[in-house]
Amino acid sequence: MSSGSDKEPVIDRKARMKLPFKDLVFRPPEERVQDFDPVARLLTPEEAIEAARRCIHCPDPAPCQEACPGHNNISAALKLIEEGDFIGAAELYRQISSLPEICGLVCPHEDLCQGHCVRAKRGEPVLTGALEAFVTDYQRKHGEIKVAVGPDSGRKVAIIGAGPAGLSCADLLRGFGHAVTIFERYPAPGGLLLYGIPNFKLPKETVHARIQDILDAGVEFVGNTRIGVDKSIDDLLADGFDAVFIGVGTGVDATMDAPGSDLPGVHLATDFLVRTNVDPKLLPEDQRGKLEVGRRVVVIGGGDTASDCLRSALRLGAEEVTCLYRRTEAEMPGNKKDRHLAEEEGAKFRFLTQPIRYIEGADGSVAAVECLQCELGEPDDSGRRRPIPIEGSNFTVEADTVILALGYWPDESIGKTTMDLETHKWGLIVVDDETGASSRKGIFAGGDAVTGPSLVVNAMLAGRRAAEAINEFLMG
Repeated sequence: MSSGSDKEPVIDRKARMKLPFKDLVFRPPEERVQDFDPVARLLTPEEAIEAARRCIHCPDPAPCQEACPGHNNISAALKLIEEGDFIGAAELYRQISSLPEICGLVCPHEDLCQGHCVRAKRGEPVLTGALEAFVTDYQRKHGEIKVAVGPDSGRKVAIIGAGPAGLSCADLLRGFGHAVTIFERYPAPGGLLLYGIPNFKLPKETVHARIQDILDAGVEFVGNTRIGVDKSIDDLLADGFDAVFIGVGTGVDATMDAPGSDLPGVHLATDFLVRTNVDPKLLPEDQRGKLEVGRRVVVIGGGDTASDCLRSALRLGAEEVTCLYRRTEAEMPGNKKDRHLAEEEGAKFRFLTQPIRYIEGADGSVAAVECLQCELGEPDDSGRRRPIPIEGSNFTVEADTVILALGYWPDESIGKTTMDLETHKWGLIVVDDETGASSRKGIFAGGDAVTGPSLVVNAMLAGRRAAEAINEFLMG
């Protein structure tokens, strides 16, 4: 950053290393389980300046910037925050990110930018994610946010899926001047951001506000339309669209083929989270019924979705909430911070446990889960040690509600209804890694529909890369 001279200001790194660390302020667990409000409050301006001053501004390339999937210029943004230029910092984040207010809240910063901060070697890192969330929130309250709109190109693009990949693709395409229509199977735009992530992690008003920015730029939205079922991609091309971007994510819940899986009280994670965390007015009619979880809830799985289900069940009033996972905690794929918050709020974890059967109660609903104890064997294809059930170790865990959070599969309907569109691994779309171009001319894809379940930031970046490639394709 310029200081009014030709030389950069000298950074006294030793002095900055002595500045104390102040963590985010979290609401007490007994308070936060009473509602779905965010568990931590945003930084104040004074706290943000204080937190940014702890950055020692490492020589390029800074480890935090290298660890960010978008290679955000975090050091420069923190320098602006330190100087009180919060809106300037927010604009810097927006140069490479279509969803900085969302990534600042939901990215696993402990594994990315924040986790690679050199200060972590001798103490606590700089709160990079919280600072990104603060400045983008400040900008919305005190500044102006507008999606750039270029001169009309006369070209039309259809986007399938209104999640992070589709929204980010639409953001950039409007800057190129192309007309954009987003098709979404749910009634409202947002995808995973609205329907998959609970409010205590990502406030719905933050999602709605960013979507409104994109809609205000002239993007059209068509809800309750599942491409591949209600309409085909060929129908879209016949309707006059010049290119198509597929950003549908991986929205099919993995299931467990076990006796009793059709019992009342056994839920798939997506249905449970949608009916628990989303305004019924934004749901399909068949998902608007209120869920009664009872006193005891069991969640099966070990990823982020499992943590979201555990914490949501506690907020619905369940007294005993237990996670069953067939490996040990060391092999769990979910975010450690979310798991810690779930434990603080009262969730229990039972490891090396393999469910094998759901037991029916006197009322015809699920009453318990029969399990086997496991031990770990040799690593499997994922690199994690394989769980081996121990014969004769059967035991039961009582449950009024069981939630299956076993991961997600791609929706095969688009691949099966689109001629010459190459797919693999049960429906993931094959694309060029740099452009998102599929095997069929004019059709692009990105996000989880290509990679399988991944991070919001990766889907966002894939949407932006595809938008640039679509623009080149359209302008020839």
